[in-house]
Amino acid sequence: MSGGARGLGGRDLALVLLICLFWAVNFLVSAYALREIPPFLFTGVRMAFLAALLVWFVKPPPRAQWPLLAAVALVNGVLHFGTSFLALRMAGNLSSPAIVMQSYVPMAALLAWWLLGERFAWRTGFAIALSFAGVLVLGFDPMVLAAPAALAVMLVSSLLLALGTVLMRRLRGIDMISQQGWTAIIGLLPLLAISAVFEPGSFAQLRATSWIGWGGALYSAVFASLLGHGVFYLLVQRHPVAQVTPYLLITPVIAVALGIAFWGDRPGPALWIGGAMVLGGVLVIALRTLRKARTPVNDASPAA
Repeated sequence: MSGGARGLGGRDLALVLLICLFWAVNFLVSAYALREIPPFLFTGVRMAFLAALLVWFVKPPPRAQWPLLAAVALVNGVLHFGTSFLALRMAGNLSSPAIVMQSYVPMAALLAWWLLGERFAWRTGFAIALSFAGVLVLGFDPMVLAAPAALAVMLVSSLLLALGTVLMRRLRGIDMISQQGWTAIIGLLPLLAISAVFEPGSFAQLRATSWIGWGGALYSAVFASLLGHGVFYLLVQRHPVAQVTPYLLITPVIAVALGIAFWGDRPGPALWIGGAMVLGGVLVIALRTLRKARTPVNDASPAA
């Protein structure tokens, strides 16, 4: 991480922008695919593609890490992705899911405080409160009020991602390729089982799926998961994670633009204001985390 003091150079900034583009476009192509494939089955197809690509490269984790790895795979790979695609399908727009998804950052900070005993200063606490208040404001937008259950499901999905993020921090001796590969392999059968039980007729729908549905799942596996997370892993080998994450807030901005341009989203004032509050709070948390990474001063100390 020798580049931490110098910041991200032009090449690495371009890579961050590429990651954001991959992840933002994933909202759009997945929304189209979800018109043909139910959410949990879509997640299963995505995992099947990812498992087929990575099964040849995965390495067995240390024996003591298996239970934690399985928990991460179930929380992130099955429950988070499944509910996030469910929320995207329910919402009928791209803007609100893309913004609300970012609430996993303040949720992760609270879970780290609760589960790991990590402390934070009042500025971080204010940023957490600002983000959650932004979700409430965003919820009054007419576009969101048209499907309020989607907002609740996306908040649950964000909480699952926050929990998975905290659990991932405890993993040891597992590289990114193996982690992605095992997540896909472990999560595939549970996803298919959930789809069989809760999405009746889903496998029959899969037989009638067009190239749009299959292409969306393939894009999600290759570009959003394999390349997006792969490039992110490459960047955090060069720079502190806290230095990269603030730039990832470009993702929901691009997703909102794609929603307006291609999906017919028409965000109202409540979504713009609430979205700014959510992303502003997330940005403050990210910058505070970066400050902690750069200085030995404890974030919870009076001097901070």
